[in-house]
Amino acid sequence: MVSVLLVEDDPVVRSAVTRALTALGHAVLPVGTALEALREITATRFDLVVLDLGLPDVDGADALRMMRGVCDVPVIVATARDDEAEIVRLLNAGADDYLVKPFSSEHLAARLSAVLRRARKDAAPGPIRIGELTVDLDRREARLGDRELSLTRKEFDLLAYLAAREGRVVPRGELLANLWNLPGRHDDQTLDVHLSWLRRKLGERAARPRYLHTVRGVGFKLTAVE
Repeated sequence: MVSVLLVEDDPVVRSAVTRALTALGHAVLPVGTALEALREITATRFDLVVLDLGLPDVDGADALRMMRGVCDVPVIVATARDDEAEIVRLLNAGADDYLVKPFSSEHLAARLSAVLRRARKDAAPGPIRIGELTVDLDRREARLGDRELSLTRKEFDLLAYLAAREGRVVPRGELLANLWNLPGRHDDQTLDVHLSWLRRKLGERAARPRYLHTVRGVGFKLTAVE
């Protein structure tokens, strides 16, 4: 599952793009202003940002520079400006790709996939090994020692998300937003239930974790305890 921050001030376009990307299996958080986008991007790690330039509060090009000041998330700029010099300026400012409006949802999906392929290639993809735990993102398989873990789709998504951020405390809100497309402050027991099931399959208990650690009042982290 890919987590996308959609920054678009037009509610009709925002709704249409959200529906299209959600139908493709992506988790989409739509916002309408640059300030909302900056607030979300500093609180949550996204896989990709789709950024409209014609925002009501801050020009999209300025918002792009601000984003680049705090993270390296891939950004696709959506713009009605088809001037070549402007596009070159945006790419030099840190955009990974651009789309000229109007565009189809199929065109956006193709560009999104291409940008993510490049980002994953740059990140040198491969199985993640943490102690005796191996998580293979490409095969969607997880093993503990020689034993393959039988995980549901959501259990694997949760394990893979935490494994990719080994040792980092991941806030509860970030997991809810990226894996369940729920608001960060949403009081939902789904996450706790999935963590409990995942712990059971890893052969551990919350009181004596070996991999899944709870940081009270903050979130969770995946790290091996020998």
